[in-house]
Amino acid sequence: MSDNNQYRGLTPFQKGFDPKRNVSGAPRKLVSAITELGYTNREISDTLMNIAALTKKEIQAIVDNEECSILERMVAKSLLRDYAKGSLWNLETIISRAIGKPKETATITNDGRIEFIITKGKTIL
Repeated sequence: MSDNNQYRGLTPFQKGFDPKRNVSGAPRKLVSAITELGYTNREISDTLMNIAALTKKEIQAIVDNEECSILERMVAKSLLRDYAKGSLWNLETIISRAIGKPKETATITNDGRIEFIITKGKTIL
């Protein structure tokens, strides 16, 4: 092993079993874990919309209740924080996640005309 300070205390992996190796892989993502517990995407969306429709006192009760799921508590806490700031940021995000963003349309009008000239086999706009 090198005497450099950056490598001091580091040991190489052992052959065979080594407790430093992560043989179980990366942890599951939140959505996968919630789905594994039996929640569907629809149930998650319903939870988000139901919490968004509660009063401030009811939302505070969710934040304070240790028996509520982490999904419910996190959403409730973010709504209360934005309520105190007078912001709609998290509410808009929650609603767009639950029901989707509205379709955005753009209108393009062309009042002019397009002219092109063909010169020696090339088109010039």
